[in-house]
Amino acid sequence: MNGQYVLDLQEVDETQVEVVGGKGAQLGALSRIDGVRVPGGFCVTTDAFRRILAEAPSIQDRIDELSHVNPDDGEAVRTLSARIRSAVEEVAIPADVTAAITRGLSRLGERTACAVRSSATAEDLPTASFAGQQDTYLNVVGPTAILRHVSRCWASLFTERAVIYRRRNGIDHRAVHMAVVVQQMVFPQAAGILFTADPVTGNRTVATVDAGFGLGEALVSGLVTPDVFKVRHGEVVDRTIAAKQLAVEALAAGGTRETALDARRREQPALTDTQVVQLVQLGRRLEAHFGRPQDIEWCLVDDGFHIVQSRPITTLFPIPDNDQENHVYVSVGHQQMMTDPMKPLGLSMWQLTAMVPMHEAGGRLFVDVTRRLASPASRAALLDVIGRGDPLIRDALETVLDREDFVPSLPDEGPGGPRARGAPATIETDPAIVTELIERSQAAIAALRRDIRTRTGPALFDFLLEAFQEHKRALGDPLNMQAIMAGMEATWWLNDNLQEWLGEKSAADTLTLSAPGNITSEMGLALLDVADVIRPHPEVIGFLQGVEDEDFLDELAKVAGGTEARDAIEAYLDRYGMRCVGEIDITRPRWSERPASLVPVILDNVRNFEPGAAQRRFEQGRRAAQQKEQDVLSRLRALPDGERKADEAKRMIDRVRTFIGYREYPKYGIVSRYFVYKQALMEEAERLVQANLLREKEDVFYLTFQEFHDSVRSNQVDQQLIQQRKDTFRSWQALTPPRVLTSDGEAVTGAYRRDGLPAGALVGLPVSAGTVEGRARVILDMAEADLEAGDILVTPFTDPSWSPLFVGISGLVTEVGGLMTHGAVIAREYGLPAVVGVERATRLIRDGQRIRVHGTEGYVEILS
Repeated sequence: MNGQYVLDLQEVDETQVEVVGGKGAQLGALSRIDGVRVPGGFCVTTDAFRRILAEAPSIQDRIDELSHVNPDDGEAVRTLSARIRSAVEEVAIPADVTAAITRGLSRLGERTACAVRSSATAEDLPTASFAGQQDTYLNVVGPTAILRHVSRCWASLFTERAVIYRRRNGIDHRAVHMAVVVQQMVFPQAAGILFTADPVTGNRTVATVDAGFGLGEALVSGLVTPDVFKVRHGEVVDRTIAAKQLAVEALAAGGTRETALDARRREQPALTDTQVVQLVQLGRRLEAHFGRPQDIEWCLVDDGFHIVQSRPITTLFPIPDNDQENHVYVSVGHQQMMTDPMKPLGLSMWQLTAMVPMHEAGGRLFVDVTRRLASPASRAALLDVIGRGDPLIRDALETVLDREDFVPSLPDEGPGGPRARGAPATIETDPAIVTELIERSQAAIAALRRDIRTRTGPALFDFLLEAFQEHKRALGDPLNMQAIMAGMEATWWLNDNLQEWLGEKSAADTLTLSAPGNITSEMGLALLDVADVIRPHPEVIGFLQGVEDEDFLDELAKVAGGTEARDAIEAYLDRYGMRCVGEIDITRPRWSERPASLVPVILDNVRNFEPGAAQRRFEQGRRAAQQKEQDVLSRLRALPDGERKADEAKRMIDRVRTFIGYREYPKYGIVSRYFVYKQALMEEAERLVQANLLREKEDVFYLTFQEFHDSVRSNQVDQQLIQQRKDTFRSWQALTPPRVLTSDGEAVTGAYRRDGLPAGALVGLPVSAGTVEGRARVILDMAEADLEAGDILVTPFTDPSWSPLFVGISGLVTEVGGLMTHGAVIAREYGLPAVVGVERATRLIRDGQRIRVHGTEGYVEILS
């Protein structure tokens, strides 16, 4: 056999993707596993495909052209990909390639019916399955037909769907080549698909089998609704037997046809329970061999199961590393308003500075809450605190607890055991406490800046490990926790009691307007002041409208009014430049590093506001809160026992206004420290670049803190590891992290248990009272914001860096969030009706639609 153009399946394994494509490599690996039956066959290698491209250089030119076409230009993609397919199919296969394929076929028997299957080099990969992106032809008979279908498979690398899929996954068309698998046909009684993990919930202990009569093509193409079996621990736990109208059968002369099933067979299961369990056992062996859950195509022939494909299931969310015990994990990102994946340096830095152990999976962090769920007292405290913040997480945890066998039961901790957090000792309502805490934080950050300056090399990393301990001490300072909880608990007290006494929901939202000392809301208002400096200078506005580079501040000083504008922006960056979107990940570019990201928001403020808007906004909020306080207290005094109720409420209003603004300060302190760490680490990265150990500074983002430390100490960098991590990070971006994840891999989604909402309402969590109608602006990236006054911001999540946008909008809708997350706190500060935790809001609401946000009741209506 010509080894260059054709390889027998038995000669191939999973390391040869570049030679035989993903499918060929996987089939070769399968055929080498003892006891696994794979129909015999051979692979036409990627060398043959390259030879075809070499025969017609114009094809390569068109592929180059396709690489530069805008993927959103459907017409151009369609036209160009169709031309490439025609050109590939028209190329005459060279004689030596034809001879190699014919020899391979004679091994199987020249008139043997075959399946001819595409196998691209970017296919069936751990990070992108490409399932169904290229073509397969069944029951092809004779050398002439086989060669024609090999050409069609080569051409199918350029189907429109394959071209778009590659662009979405960041894969260059020129880097992908096509091999073809030619396999002996099997003519099964039944066929289908086995997932060794539940593809919907992610549960790794549940296997799902889809089965139908005849060839599997009927299922894959959606012609037939399959029978579905679910198997757990070797037992069928659920089955749905479909009425199967059709089967796809092979024709004697070649090709396939749809055949109607007689009435008796339609209702029959395609497999017996015994066969289903046997198939799943086989699937578990393949899963163990490949080291991850598999999506397996199978056929049942008289003498048992044949496997015709096995690929990784790429849509499953990974599971944190753990022992064999049951564990329940809660997402950190849903509480920190950052559900995007973090790069390895960002993950490890957050783990090193966090107050509790954190587990990584899919580029996200999770906290293991199993022990706290296991004993009744800590369980009640955890569910109470989590439920107030995010009812969906609470509901998901309760769903897991309802399965009585999953979370172990432990007795309550005795004296001296861990105390349920969330009820720290009370402190006086004294503004001096907040002043002291802020001064302590500022002094610690000033000391950090001073002491880190002289540290370089391995000594810097040793210094940082000590700084992280100081960082944790500051966060865990009992006074810090008491001040945060005092504001939150006073809010809860007011909302609960004023609803009971006055029948009014979310009264605290108005009472907290323009609370003093909120660093995040001040940050939004301060950018209005920057706009005031810029507004009188048309040349500055014109200059800013054309900004593309990050070094624009130096150039800005050269236009009329530019010096004052630059000074105002730089003063803003001195105070807030350590912030950015996704700021819990130290690798994200800070505003000081990318000041251009603020320019669209500044220009919106110039356009949408009058001078002095910041002071007016704050003053309006303060007055509204004052009027609300007088109104609430006078209504309470009119009630039975009214003086006592009014006195208690007044005490809590004072308490909430003293402490609720401080709720935002600890995060500001953390992010300020992070920027000091980052600047020092980037100087070390620059040294590695100068020593030719790194290509660019940002490559260190793909190392953990410890690996970065080791590289600095040893003067060695593992470039292969960095490249591998970049590929992995890209695959993480396609995953949606669950709020709650179990060690079985099940992503548990909670539900809002609410009735009486209008039909079609999008349900969420009410976090800031009021009702508002307006134009929805669906914004995924703050730098793309283009807001008019009165717009309603719809976005996946908002961390503090989004607050400059809050000054110009009339309402807020997010997919992620809780009652005390930053977006909710700032929405209340600014008096914006807000609903958070609205699942898939950015997909269900279209940009530009009119919507109504019910911030008191917690739902959104789409009006047009």
